[in-house]
Amino acid sequence: MRPRQTILLGLLLLVPVLAFLFLYGFGSNHYALPTYLPERADSVRLAGGGWQRDTVYHRVQPFRLRAAGGRYVASQELGQGLYILQLLTQGEADVQATREMARLQEKFRREPRVRLATIAALPPTLSAPEASAQLEKLSEQYGTISGKWFVLGATPDSVQRLAQYELGLTALRPEQLPFRPATEPATLPAGRLLLIDHDQHVRGIYDGADIHEIERLITEVNVLLYIYDHRH
Repeated sequence: MRPRQTILLGLLLLVPVLAFLFLYGFGSNHYALPTYLPERADSVRLAGGGWQRDTVYHRVQPFRLRAAGGRYVASQELGQGLYILQLLTQGEADVQATREMARLQEKFRREPRVRLATIAALPPTLSAPEASAQLEKLSEQYGTISGKWFVLGATPDSVQRLAQYELGLTALRPEQLPFRPATEPATLPAGRLLLIDHDQHVRGIYDGADIHEIERLITEVNVLLYIYDHRH
């Protein structure tokens, strides 16, 4: 090969390497996840004059539920970083979703900002010790790690209320504006998992029985963690 051709070939090979190094050193990546359950659009006056319309999204209101061992767990304990939430409806899809929750627990085992919570509907006739025993049994069955994956219990009516009024698990699309849970059909799809950020916004709704949806969930958890790590 002639010297001139060798130099030209070297330059052609060098350009992509230099471009990569430049982007790696000076570039910045920007990720955005959707936020679900818009409530209204507010007009905000800008400092330089004019107006800007901002969408206000629903925040999951604080809740406090019975946990295994006879104690109660508040949502603030879950939401110190972000958490993945599952509502059990005793459907076949829940069985697969629970298996995926175990996989997610292992995937983010060493990431303290990621927690998991499963909320089970308990018969209202159960006494406090019986309810605690039932939750303890479920925790052992699922193989939960203490402080990582919480198994919580509430009456069926309370679970339904939480699903409809706080999490938007209704028959309508979660991005529909405005979110009016009092007038929307109160359905609770089986096997749904939700991603909730530290501002108590719903950032993702996933079919826990679909492996592709779980991969999307893992990716979006990592995106949120990346955003948290790179906030200025």
